[in-house]
Amino acid sequence: MKNNLSNGTKLILLHPYIQKQGGSNRLWLLAIVSFLTMAFLATLIYTRESIATTTTVVATAAAIRPPLSRSVARALVHYSSNSNNTDRMSYTDMNQISEALRQCSQPCNFLVFGLTHETLLWNALNHNGRTVFIDESRYYAAYIEEKYPEVEAYDVQYSTKLSEMPELIAAIKEQEHNECRPVQNLLFSECKLGLNDLPNQLYEVDWDIILVDGPRGYWPEAPGRMAAIFTAAVLARSKKAGSGNPKTHIFVHDFNMKMDRMTSDEFLCRENLVKSKDRMGHFILERMESSSSKFCRSSHTHSSPAEDSAPSS
Repeated sequence: MKNNLSNGTKLILLHPYIQKQGGSNRLWLLAIVSFLTMAFLATLIYTRESIATTTTVVATAAAIRPPLSRSVARALVHYSSNSNNTDRMSYTDMNQISEALRQCSQPCNFLVFGLTHETLLWNALNHNGRTVFIDESRYYAAYIEEKYPEVEAYDVQYSTKLSEMPELIAAIKEQEHNECRPVQNLLFSECKLGLNDLPNQLYEVDWDIILVDGPRGYWPEAPGRMAAIFTAAVLARSKKAGSGNPKTHIFVHDFNMKMDRMTSDEFLCRENLVKSKDRMGHFILERMESSSSKFCRSSHTHSSPAEDSAPSS
């Protein structure tokens, strides 16, 4: 409706129906936006819950995977032992470790000193657990990890010499109550035979099985295996009180070598030797109290390896 004013200005009036129609359109627009927003949020929440559920199911399935069957494990050991590599372990030696892995509570934590012909075998046999390799060669550890990404390997620098073994063992005995005690966190240790430059996380792991098959070499200037055996002994005895299994299986390869046998007598102890066959010594160590200051309960003399001692549980 138009009205003419006295000054010639025209006044335009809008009908109330038009104003109501505009307000209604805005309400409809608001309702549609709200609906779409709620639908988007609901979809987002559902998707996140679905992903979380799937991740949990996958993780649970991985955690409860059964161990390798005995027949598969035997086949792997058989073909590994029949290699032409002269540095390989015998079938008997491999089978001792394979059986220990089969009996290990799942998942199994397996620490190996030395990258050897059997590296892929150990990684395969412990397919449910964590297998970590420690080697003295930085380049070889990097090469293995690059070639086999599924292998977890680290290098460590040994500061010992095989020719220094008598002096090193004598020094350890003098410091059993202090820096070289059998229960400690080696990360902060100043003991000459304690390896304190491994990745920090490895000192927090409760190892179920430890294999000492390195470092290489038996000449006077070689590092020898004193530090690896001592470190294995401390890690086994320093398990946390809340860990499920208080025992640790420790295997020492080349146990027929005098130096390795003597070092094992000092730190793994003859009373813990459950089997010695071929070139393998098998010890079972139990967790000790933090106040402990002696590695062995009884005195001992260095002797030749026992013949087929009956294994204990």
